[in-house]
Amino acid sequence: MATYNLRRFAHAEGLKAIGREHLLALLKPHKSYLDSRGFTLPPPSASDGIDYEQLVNVLMSPDTTTPKGLIDALYFVHEMATPESMDILLHEADSNGITLDGNPDPTPADVAVQVYLLDKDLLERKHAEQYLTRPRSYEYFQTETTPVPKFRKPSQKTLSALARDLDDWFEKKKRGRGSRVFVYPKKDVVWFLVRHGDPFKREGSLDGDQTSSVFYRPEKYDVLVYDPATGEIRMNACSKGEKEMLRQKFGRHLFNDDDFFPGTGKYTLEPLRRDGDASIVCTDVDGMEWVRLKEVQYFWGGAEKEIEIRKANDVFAALAARGRGMPSKARIIRASFQVKFTDSKTARTVTIRPSNIAQYTRDSDAAVVEDWLSKRGFILADQEDDDE
Repeated sequence: MATYNLRRFAHAEGLKAIGREHLLALLKPHKSYLDSRGFTLPPPSASDGIDYEQLVNVLMSPDTTTPKGLIDALYFVHEMATPESMDILLHEADSNGITLDGNPDPTPADVAVQVYLLDKDLLERKHAEQYLTRPRSYEYFQTETTPVPKFRKPSQKTLSALARDLDDWFEKKKRGRGSRVFVYPKKDVVWFLVRHGDPFKREGSLDGDQTSSVFYRPEKYDVLVYDPATGEIRMNACSKGEKEMLRQKFGRHLFNDDDFFPGTGKYTLEPLRRDGDASIVCTDVDGMEWVRLKEVQYFWGGAEKEIEIRKANDVFAALAARGRGMPSKARIIRASFQVKFTDSKTARTVTIRPSNIAQYTRDSDAAVVEDWLSKRGFILADQEDDDE
C-alpha cells in the first residue's frame, strides 16, 4: 500500500509541471513496475509524449506491489515544488556543490526533481525543516542529572538506532514503520524532528465519473527541542503515551538513560495566589512590556468535578475592585495571560497549565516567556533552587 496520500496525483497538471526529461529520470528506476501496470516509459529520444492520464490512473490505484520509493519520490517533489521552496533548494544546491541542468527558466518542480535525484537526503531534510515552526504547544521534561552532561550531536548510526526503536512502538500502535529523525543544531538549542506515520485512512475519491477510494497512511511530525545548558527537553507530540515514549527513547539513545528526562512537572501556578498581581510583574524581563492575567481556572472537585472559570480584561484588577482574592482551597489548573512583547504592536496570549504544558502564539516567544516564568517563580525547578 502507498505510504502517502495519492490524491495529490489525481490530475495530470502536477505531473506536467515537471520537465519531460526530469520526469522520465524520476520514473526510470520503477520501469518494471510501470510496465506491469500497463504504462510504458517512452525513451528520452522519442518524439511522442508521455501518457499522463494513464500514469495518473496507475498512481491513483496503488496495489501491494506499488514501490514505496516511487510514491516517496513524487510526494517529496510535489511538496517542494513551490516558489519559496525553489529559492531554498537553489541556495542549498549552490552551497553543496550540486550542479543542475543549467536551464535559465526552470519550474519549481524541475528544481525539486533534480535535487531529489542528485541528493535525496537534502531534499527530504529541507522538506522536514518547514515543520519546525508549526507547533504551538510544548510539554517540558528536565533532567535531574548534575552536572548536565556535555551534549554531542548524535551520529547517523545513533539516529538510525533511535528510529528503529521508535518504529517498534509506532508499529505496535498501528502507525507503521519508516520513522526518521532529523537534527537541526541552532545557536543555543538543538531541534529534533521525528517523522513517522499515523493510522491508515480510507477516503472516497473521484476519477472522472468513476467513484473509488484512496487508502493511505498520513505522515506526522513531532518536534523536540533540547537545551544543552539546562538539560531540558520540550516536545510537541500527539498523545500522552507518545510523549512518554519519546521521553524514554531520546534519553536512552542520547544519554544512555531511559529516565534522563524524568516525567515530573515543571510549572506551578501558585505564585498567582501567593503573590497576587506581583506575580505578573515583567519590568526586569527583556522583550516584555506588560502582562495581564486574562483567565484563570480553579478545580474544586467533588462528586461533580466542578471547575470554575474567571475571565476579565484584567483578573487581578477585577478581584481588587470587589475586594476579593483568589480562593485558598481550589487548585489552580490553568491560567491565560495577555503579554505585550516589545517586538509586536499587539499583545499575544500565553497559557500555562501546571505539570509541563506551556502554549505560545509564536514559538519565538519561548525564551522571553521562560525568563519571565523563572523570575516570578512559576517554574518548579527554580523554586527548589531558591529554597536551597
